[in-house]
Amino acid sequence: MTTTDALRRARVDFITEESVYGTVLVNGMIVAAGAHGASSMSVFVSVITTVVVFWAAHVYSGTIAGHGVDMGKRAPLSVSLNRSLRRSVGFLTSAIPPSVVLLLGALRIVDDTVALWVALWLGVAILAVLGFTVFALRGDSWPIRILGAVCTALFGVAMIILKAIIH
Repeated sequence: MTTTDALRRARVDFITEESVYGTVLVNGMIVAAGAHGASSMSVFVSVITTVVVFWAAHVYSGTIAGHGVDMGKRAPLSVSLNRSLRRSVGFLTSAIPPSVVLLLGALRIVDDTVALWVALWLGVAILAVLGFTVFALRGDSWPIRILGAVCTALFGVAMIILKAIIH
């Protein structure tokens, strides 16, 4: 498998609107749950719980929306469910890196404040990589790829600005 093939496969599985939305959701949860000196453990639990609930709602709504007619044919519920599960993988995978950092804080391997800030900036980095990769797969020039990375990352930066304002 070539690098391009691997990137295209990643595009199908992980580089989706759900990945972007999931990353922004995680950053938003870190901001909201981390308000007023909350511990990494409480933020970790809030993030994981919220992501799982949003993911389940997303899978359910995707299944229901996809159930019925598919390309003019009746689509069985199992087909709609499988399609929805595949599309929503990015929702869950986008939460893993920041959650690992939060868990390091919860286990007292790193300071709570450090864990929260690193998790937030990691979300920004994930968004930048997602944006860059999408434009790279489209074959766009380097300036467009970088612009795509910056624009996508700005959603995470917006959450960091919100955290700075709230706290």
